[in-house]
Amino acid sequence: MSIKGTDIFRKRLLVVCLFFFLLLIAIFSRAYHLQVVSGKELKGLAKKQHTSAIMINSERGVIYDRNGEKLAVSVMAKSLFADPAKVSRPEEAAKRLAPVLQADPGALLKKLTRGGNFSWLARRLTPEQTAAIEKLSLDGIYFIEEPRRFYPNGETAAHLLGFVGNDSSGLEGLELKYDGYLKGSPEQLVWARDAKGKRLYPRTEKPSGVRDRPLDLILTLDRQIQYLVESHLREAVRAKDAKGGIAIVMNPKTGEILALVSEPGFDPNGYLSAARDTIRNKAIVDSFDPGSIFKPILAAAALEEGTIRENDKIYCERGQYVVGDRVIHEARKKSYQQLSFTEVMKYSSNIGFVKIAERLGKEKYYHYITRFGFGAKTGIDLPGEAPGILRPPKQWTRVDTAAISFGQGISVTALQMITAFSAIANDGVVVKPYLVKAIADKDGGLVKEFVPAPAGRVISPETARRLSRILSQVVTAEDGTGKNARIEHISIAGKTGTSQKYDFGRRQYSTERVKTSFIGFFPVDDPKIAIIVILDEPKRDKWGGLAAAPVFRSIGERILTCLKTGITENMEAQRKIEDLKPHLKWKLVSAEPAQASTGLNNSEPAQGVMPDFRGLTIRDTIRLGQKMGIDIKIRGSGWAVYQAPAPGVPLGEKPGCQVSFSPG
Repeated sequence: MSIKGTDIFRKRLLVVCLFFFLLLIAIFSRAYHLQVVSGKELKGLAKKQHTSAIMINSERGVIYDRNGEKLAVSVMAKSLFADPAKVSRPEEAAKRLAPVLQADPGALLKKLTRGGNFSWLARRLTPEQTAAIEKLSLDGIYFIEEPRRFYPNGETAAHLLGFVGNDSSGLEGLELKYDGYLKGSPEQLVWARDAKGKRLYPRTEKPSGVRDRPLDLILTLDRQIQYLVESHLREAVRAKDAKGGIAIVMNPKTGEILALVSEPGFDPNGYLSAARDTIRNKAIVDSFDPGSIFKPILAAAALEEGTIRENDKIYCERGQYVVGDRVIHEARKKSYQQLSFTEVMKYSSNIGFVKIAERLGKEKYYHYITRFGFGAKTGIDLPGEAPGILRPPKQWTRVDTAAISFGQGISVTALQMITAFSAIANDGVVVKPYLVKAIADKDGGLVKEFVPAPAGRVISPETARRLSRILSQVVTAEDGTGKNARIEHISIAGKTGTSQKYDFGRRQYSTERVKTSFIGFFPVDDPKIAIIVILDEPKRDKWGGLAAAPVFRSIGERILTCLKTGITENMEAQRKIEDLKPHLKWKLVSAEPAQASTGLNNSEPAQGVMPDFRGLTIRDTIRLGQKMGIDIKIRGSGWAVYQAPAPGVPLGEKPGCQVSFSPG
């Protein structure tokens, strides 16, 4: 080959090499662009073509009472959805599904014929609905398992717990207040699809960058106390033909709420069918004129300021006292002359307290009212709390000062009232009420712990003790207005109240529509329990001493016999309670965490003999019976009070036991 030919060949070879080099660069550039620059976008498009996903809610955290009893849990339930593209006969499917879902066929048809490949039909079905739909064998209709909130105790503590909506978000109560802790991160339910769009298999994924697991709440509430308070209050509302009622049990030294009840109640498992008025937590939302249970607040202020002493005499004007353009009367048309301050409290003299308020002065009176916490929210960890109504003293006339002295012209909540009254039991220190003791993770570790929070001293310990002794005579004296609240062997400090409700139509206080109340704590020397009971518009026994005081007594007695409180005041009484409940294990709640339990009997049952069911709930009785192979027959409701055969009897081949229960 000539030199010229060789040069041409080399040039052509160089061109070919350059071409392939440029082609290789182009290929690598395109590959880099596809895999690196546009990789994320293209991967997303591919995933979209081959998978479909929807967001489903995860389980919420468990809510426990102070003893480890579950008050709110999540259970798995099946929800129903459709792939409209796969539904062959939507009209027929809608017609067959409608009666099972109790839905309108037309509305279902719209869901079955809309665009896309996913349409919710019903959420969280009952097992019966699920079984019925499975039998229909409809094309394009599928199930998804998702958590449903369940409240195993029904109405018990419903106003405190609240409830959640379909999106698993809290709507009321603690479920709303602590929603950020209870609600876990949602999950993605993902289906792989083939080239024809057919669903292959599902899997769940957690979105990145969010907390995986929800947290649990541990409450100050005692489920057993809550249940017995609900039972006794409900019984009283029915017996007195009242419109409703409120009761709160509180540890006066720590602010822990042991029970908080509004009657009538509702079942949070079916909150959609509950009347709105029954859902409202009246104990913290509703403000009312407190009546005579407000008198200890004035008494505390007067004693602290030295305005009055126990034996000081007050002339009570024979039952009528003119203040400005009004005439103040005693309740029940009573007529008193000279009364000591202690007697003024014991007989609940309106005129006596009007004169004490006049001595104290409205500015000092207002100062103590606010120091006790009235006119402001207590700060309890529940949504919707009302601050009550308290006008500044510059707006008070002489008549206003007189009216407020016996609990009219000021509005408070039941929670404010028991919080203030508990300060007298707590040596003059107001403590903030609270419901959540701790927030825990699923491994049992404490994420956050809450402790008693004193809000400040309002009166001295000496004044608190002096007033406690005066209030104890309201209950112990034969002619005291609170004698129906007595509990044998326990000293109680308390106050009755009957407050007239304001008639806005007539612009005056009604003589027919009243709230009756009793508030108290025990024992006087070392208070452990404070209770307030309010009955709204009772038609029978329209006085606090007749309607509310007996309910206080019933609740207090039941607490003492259900709990080893250690607050009896002599050994004879202690032995009496021990004889009544020989196997008690419950311990009076304090600021210390309580041990989890499932019943009153803390010992392991002996093998081969009949166990002691007394004091157990129905659920725990059945559970223990199943564990030991005993056929249980249930009578009544509440806690086990009697059983046949008796504990300790040898078990036969097919043992059985009839257990009787009582709410108290």
